[in-house]
Amino acid sequence: MTQPSIVTIRTPCLLLDEGKMQRNIDRMAERARSLGVGLRPHLKTCKSIEIADRVVTRRKGPATVSTLAEAEEFAASGFNDLLYAVGIAPQKLDRVTAIRASGCDLAIILDSLEQAEAVAAASRASDDPIPVLIEIDSDGHRAGLRPDDAQLVGIGKALDQGGAKLRGVMTHAGGSYDAAGADRHAEWAERERDAAVAAAERLREAGLPCPVVSVGSTPTAMGARDLTGVTELRAGVYVFQDLVMAGIGVCTLDEIAISVLATVIGARPDRGQVFVDAGWMALSRDRGTRNQDVDQGYGLVCRVDGRPFDDLIIAGANQEHGVIEVRPGSDALMPDLPIGTRVRILPNHACATAAQHAEYRVLDGGTSVVETWPRFGGW
Repeated sequence: MTQPSIVTIRTPCLLLDEGKMQRNIDRMAERARSLGVGLRPHLKTCKSIEIADRVVTRRKGPATVSTLAEAEEFAASGFNDLLYAVGIAPQKLDRVTAIRASGCDLAIILDSLEQAEAVAAASRASDDPIPVLIEIDSDGHRAGLRPDDAQLVGIGKALDQGGAKLRGVMTHAGGSYDAAGADRHAEWAERERDAAVAAAERLREAGLPCPVVSVGSTPTAMGARDLTGVTELRAGVYVFQDLVMAGIGVCTLDEIAISVLATVIGARPDRGQVFVDAGWMALSRDRGTRNQDVDQGYGLVCRVDGRPFDDLIIAGANQEHGVIEVRPGSDALMPDLPIGTRVRILPNHACATAAQHAEYRVLDGGTSVVETWPRFGGW
């Protein structure tokens, strides 16, 4: 049977180069092994059972999720060691206990006494000690407690003595996404390690258990040089990589495994513009490269075989129209792109772009589609 080609399938659609993805997966797994820690991959980027089976070393886990919908989907498929790495709302605890009752060891995170008391109460009501990691702020970027916060031990006691299970601490240095280069990423990784290990030591000194010390982001996981005191790494976007990661030196353009296939639908030569049928509904509104040295607009335009054109970007995006232009300040020329031409667009943010699509069209490394893998969303 003839395999469908990306020259003929409907557009816009999400393409996945399985070979590139697998090399990215293998690279991170080797990083964790070399650092002597476990790897708890974040599945929020892929939201796909087929991909999760390639990312996680065994179907049971461990893995990280960002929504309870993800936890429910993966638990239903046999993944039974999950961390829901978003601060818990008390109203969601019924879903947490239901997922745990299905046989999945789902752990949650929090950073306040109010949350801890709610989790302890839910643990007593369900006769199931819900495992919890206390979120630590290692960079001032978002949520969490500073390692020396006076509330830390009190929260630990409220969990450990209230009926829940204090499993450890976790942190995520989201600020590392604004740092470029291996040395800077190593510095951010050390900040993560220092904060998490210091918090763990405080809990242990207070007589509380802290078996898990969890850190990670893709930049810090790739930049870390010493993870003494850490038990596991978490990272997610490395599976696909994207233009933001390329812009800070985490990957090369050739290591980006997903792209959006689009078709040329018009042009305004007088304005130096070509239009494609992939707008922000297909690409997302993410402009994560705006403040980097190279602004990639809404995505970098490539030939149908995946090779980038010189300085050709999606400069503007309406709902269903993408506007191709030569990057401002470049000497490159607009290539000949007649109506009907297929192009591929590399994403700024793999998570955001993938979220616009219901499936992956999987490539064999060339231009033939060998499989279609479903993708889910929701919260």
